[in-house]
Amino acid sequence: MMGNTIGVLFRVTTWGESHGKAVGCVVDGCPAGLELSEEDIQKEVDRRKPKSSISTSRRERDEVIILSGVFEGKTLGTPISMLVYNKDVNSKPYEEIRHLFRPGHADYTYQVKFGFRDWRGGGRASGRETVARVMAGAIAKKILERFDVKIVGFTREIAGISCDFKAEDYDIKEIYELAESNPVRCPDEDVARRMEDAILKAKSEGDSVGGVAEIVARGVPPGLGEPVFLKLDAYLAFALMSVPAVKGVEIGAGFKVAKMRGSECNDPIVLRDGKVRFATNNAGGILGGISNGEDIVIRVAIKPTPSISKPQRTVNWVEMVEDEIVVKGRHDPCIVPRAIPVLEAMVAIVLVDCMMMQGMIPRFLG
Repeated sequence: MMGNTIGVLFRVTTWGESHGKAVGCVVDGCPAGLELSEEDIQKEVDRRKPKSSISTSRRERDEVIILSGVFEGKTLGTPISMLVYNKDVNSKPYEEIRHLFRPGHADYTYQVKFGFRDWRGGGRASGRETVARVMAGAIAKKILERFDVKIVGFTREIAGISCDFKAEDYDIKEIYELAESNPVRCPDEDVARRMEDAILKAKSEGDSVGGVAEIVARGVPPGLGEPVFLKLDAYLAFALMSVPAVKGVEIGAGFKVAKMRGSECNDPIVLRDGKVRFATNNAGGILGGISNGEDIVIRVAIKPTPSISKPQRTVNWVEMVEDEIVVKGRHDPCIVPRAIPVLEAMVAIVLVDCMMMQGMIPRFLG
């Protein structure tokens, strides 16, 4: 069976294909009594929509419909089912290449695994599936708000152009406002313009670029994470690596720790306002797989969009001959900005699940 479900107590199952009738999710384990409306979900889904020339020209309305689990504006504690219909669908460009495996895509691997696949827009392997994650993440974020846990993401790097932004110096609302002020979601306005230029240049050349997104979770209580195989950092990496196009995850200082000495890497333990805290945050808010109360800081490497219009070598799997492919259709030349709401959603889902396992979230939110 396919792994379409994530979560232990707060469980999310997504369903649907890129060019099918709809995509959606079922959230099971959400506490009862949470005030929830379609507008709450829509707000997050709208952040994922393409907004400028650096995004795909596919324009889905993505109007969220809640089918179950909510009554008189509050969750019932029963499964919450939600969907959005696929309206702006054009499968014709894919008909011409249905027998050609697209480089960088899951065409070959899905064909090998199942012997049959939906070739329209990538089917289940499409980034279109992630709208369902955002819907589920909107519920998780709403729960976390009750416990003063906030999550925000921004673009750290695109096409090798990086911003030197210190998130620890800003509150979550400021980071959000700075990131949402431009199409690439970079909190540095000057760097954002350079990133946008690089994306448009790649697009004009029929190519694409990748980058790095950073996610910060603030207000996370200490004690989250289950030893040994469900450590919080392991769980987060598992969830984030499941997002299409993500090829790497690092937490805190990440790969920089390989060049540090212990005396540099260890975060000094101090008392602050009568509580145990840490003077630095190389650990990224997690020690021994358990949250320590500091910001959880995650960086995610996202590969260039594999759908490009440059000629590429491939194989015609019906005739079993080598061939050449030019991918047509509507694709993002860089998916980093649109991936950020998806990455935030996955972090929120994991944190809610861990808080429920720790007994911090009751079954009824009165």
